[in-house]
Amino acid sequence: MISKTKTAISPRILELKEKIKDERYVQGAIQRIALVLSNKLIEVKDNGNERQY
Repeated sequence: MISKTKTAISPRILELKEKIKDERYVQGAIQRIALVLSNKLIEVKDNGNERQY
């Protein structure tokens, strides 16, 4: 039999578990991730480090 041991859950993890229940929070997080990735792609392109296929 496998026994589960309880471990302390970080307050930050508990906070995030609550936040992901809110669709607006999730959509905002997706938008922020997309913005960061887009900016990184533009930065790489501007630096001439674009891959050639």
